[in-house]
Amino acid sequence: MSDLKSSFEQAAKDVQSLSERPDNDTLLRLYALYKQGAEGDVSGPKPGFFDFVGTAKYEAWAKLTGTGQDEAMKKYVDLVKKLRG
Repeated sequence: MSDLKSSFEQAAKDVQSLSERPDNDTLLRLYALYKQGAEGDVSGPKPGFFDFVGTAKYEAWAKLTGTGQDEAMKKYVDLVKKLRG
């Protein structure tokens, strides 16, 4: 397993134990970077109009379309490190 992949997986664990809950914009950024790093470009249908959370998550992920998985993983790891202080 590559160093980046293991750092990415560790960051995903570390984010669960942050001392403070990040603001909603940061949470959306974490979600989008994680999904892009783990799965690549957004897939599946956009959630319905009344699914506000699902739609926000989908749109945040869709903004990263075209970003390489390695680049998304690195940005995710860097963001988690920054949040951990």
